[in-house]
Amino acid sequence: MARKKRLIIPIFIPFGGCPHRCVFCDQGAVTGARSMPSEADVAATVELYLSTWKGGGPREAAFYGGTFTALPEPVQRRYLAAAAAFVRAGRLDSLRVSTRPDAVDEKRAGLLKEQGVRTVELGVQSMDDEVLRLSGRGHTAAHTVRAVEVLGAAGMEVGLQLMPGLPGDTPARFEATVRAALDLTPHFLRIYPTVVMAGTTLHEMYLDGGFEPWGLDETVEACAAALRLARKAGVPVVRIGLPQGPELGERVVAGPYHPSLRSLAQARAVNQSKEVDQ
Repeated sequence: MARKKRLIIPIFIPFGGCPHRCVFCDQGAVTGARSMPSEADVAATVELYLSTWKGGGPREAAFYGGTFTALPEPVQRRYLAAAAAFVRAGRLDSLRVSTRPDAVDEKRAGLLKEQGVRTVELGVQSMDDEVLRLSGRGHTAAHTVRAVEVLGAAGMEVGLQLMPGLPGDTPARFEATVRAALDLTPHFLRIYPTVVMAGTTLHEMYLDGGFEPWGLDETVEACAAALRLARKAGVPVVRIGLPQGPELGERVVAGPYHPSLRSLAQARAVNQSKEVDQ
């Protein structure tokens, strides 16, 4: 029997809680959101999605686009309360948030669990400390390991977001990142290719000759290898590629931005498997 499709209602908090901007990031272009929502906005967004949802699968509200657990605690509570009202009413099944690995500790995890959050997505990006440093992430791989441990102990589902092609990254380094991420036994992975967006620090690095984005073929090859490793580990890859939208498309200056990156990676993964079997 086919699994019923899950509805994830995105509520964007662009740069909310972020201690600084990473070199590659423009959440406004990626999400289309430019300001923090009010609690009324949260409720209205959930209502809008539920009013048109015809599927029978699980329904979640998800806070994306910032570092949720680094928001002031009262703000976290207000946002979660606005969404949790739908859970109590039986109209949503659960909540999820995205955050940075270094913004997770026992107290924060406890607050999330108390407020009904079931899933936490960590913006890991890389498990290579040099790549993280060059990308201006401000955390290390050790922070990711610790965050997964803390969230697991709190009974949370954990997803890891990875980015091939960051400054200093290579296909071999990214494969090592995927292997290290899978060793943490996450519930799922997301893979977002690194692209150069206008107005970011990465754009300046690109114009100055200090950064060269990966080509499409190189990215497809790396994502295909990641797919094969994840399948072997029994970990689903729930997304490969950036969301499609007019604003993002207009702001991408260079890099492997493709509307069908997942399909390309899946096809390449099949070919890789055949090559190994020969």
